[in-house]
Amino acid sequence: MTLAQLIVPFVRRHALAYGGSALMLAGIASLTVWLPRQVGHLVDLLVAGGAADGALWREVALLAAAGVMIYGFRVAWRLILYATTYRMGVQLRLALFARLGEQGPSFYGGRRTGDLMALATNDVDAIELAGGEAVLAAFDGTLTFILVVTTMAAFVDWRLALVALLPFPFLAFAFWRISVQLHLHSRQALDTFGALNDHVQESLAGVRAVRALGLESANAQRFSGLAKSAADASFEAQRWEALYEPAVGTSLSVAATASIALGGWLVWHDEITIGQLTSFGLYLGQLVWPMYATGAVLSLWERGRAAWDRLSAVLDQPLAVQDEGGVATVTPGEIGFDGVTFAYPAGNRPAIDSLTLTIEPGTTVGIVGPTGSGKSTLLALLMRQWDPQGGRVRLNGVPLTNYRLDALRAASAWVPQEPALFSTTVAENIALARPSASRAEIIAAALAAEVDEDIRRLPDGYDTVVGERGVTLSGGQRQRIALARALLSEAPFLLLDDALSAVDSDTQHRILEHLRAGRVGRTTLIVSHRLSTVADADRIFVLRHGQVHEAGSHAELLARDARDSWYAKQWRVQQLEASLDAD
Repeated sequence: MTLAQLIVPFVRRHALAYGGSALMLAGIASLTVWLPRQVGHLVDLLVAGGAADGALWREVALLAAAGVMIYGFRVAWRLILYATTYRMGVQLRLALFARLGEQGPSFYGGRRTGDLMALATNDVDAIELAGGEAVLAAFDGTLTFILVVTTMAAFVDWRLALVALLPFPFLAFAFWRISVQLHLHSRQALDTFGALNDHVQESLAGVRAVRALGLESANAQRFSGLAKSAADASFEAQRWEALYEPAVGTSLSVAATASIALGGWLVWHDEITIGQLTSFGLYLGQLVWPMYATGAVLSLWERGRAAWDRLSAVLDQPLAVQDEGGVATVTPGEIGFDGVTFAYPAGNRPAIDSLTLTIEPGTTVGIVGPTGSGKSTLLALLMRQWDPQGGRVRLNGVPLTNYRLDALRAASAWVPQEPALFSTTVAENIALARPSASRAEIIAAALAAEVDEDIRRLPDGYDTVVGERGVTLSGGQRQRIALARALLSEAPFLLLDDALSAVDSDTQHRILEHLRAGRVGRTTLIVSHRLSTVADADRIFVLRHGQVHEAGSHAELLARDARDSWYAKQWRVQQLEASLDAD
């Protein structure tokens, strides 16, 4: 879709606002064109000495009234138009936000957060201007040009009008050259601003790491370089945009010189009056606006086109996971992975390779294995953050692709190792999945997650506002608040992705006890590097190289020879480490 294909339907949907603004601009143009003719008439009356005092003041009053009407129309059309084009900005931002919410990890793996934020600010603003000021300025400039030239030819002298138009073909060529370069440099300016925005976002998010590593100077130098690049790109775009004014000024000077010379000769030979020549001079001045309007329209349009190129690339990006399922209700049941194979776009080998396993409903399942064995990927496939390249994942015998994404994800409470908290109160963070939850329910979830005491020690307890991403909390507190959020949601599937890694062993033990007591009959999947976390699970799967290497209960896996069992060997190693830490 082009920028014009975006704007034209919007204009049609808001035809009343655009039509009203256009009528006001037409009134402004008509009055503006009438003014020079009226001034010329007054000049001829004064020269002829035929203007009585009363008639003269009436003519002057008409000029003043026209000026007041022009002022009123200009204020009114701007109020109407800007209120309308702001709606376009709102619609674009909503569409962008909705699209970003639908995209999966593969999309964000190739996109920068700061650049996406720039799309919702600078780029949408540029499109707003193209859909508002540019459209109306094009209408106003074109109408004014037609009225002025027609009036010059019809009521002054057609020869003067023709001479005044001689520079316009050269002006059109200059505008074309400038607009091509302006589009190119406007796109570069938006891109560099996105890179600068991304660096600022990353620096603020990672300010602790920057300080801890003593990278303030290097970070500042990089910021300085990006800021200079953004400034240079913006300057280059402004430099080309600034060429519109000299082009207009040169053309107008040539037109004025030629037409005034011809006009003087015509007055000398009594073919036109001094009043007509005065009117023509004023009309010639009125051609300045259509010329400048053309430059302004081209500038706004090219900036808007460059912004739309960037924004449409995101809006039109295909979804990595298609939401084409029709099943709107998720009934808890058996989970099956049938020969599932999945490789990340940049992976050298499959993260999951012909994986087959079954998870019985209502059980607690541990998923362990060495780093890179596919544990987190298994959970991601279950939530359909990705779709496998081979095999299928099913729930209750139904392929996951048959379920609606919103229903499928609402049925899963996921707690990652690095949970996301928002800059709001602790209570609101816990109640994110159930905003209607009572304070008693929130506290009950916090008690189950063993974080109630920590919360009560905060300055305002549950009403304490946490910093961005929970920066004011410890890693263990963030994990337990996220776990409380998941427990409050009452989703039938609880997915813990190394979600207790920052919690001490005693607290972990109490949390697991709460889970066993409070989630009877519900399915819980626990991914962990700490084997004590899954020791009481109904069944444990050991993954290696994306395949099931071992499976069984904790006792069954320990009964195997440690030389052949990764689980048994790792258990002994971790128990030894725990005893040494205790000593």
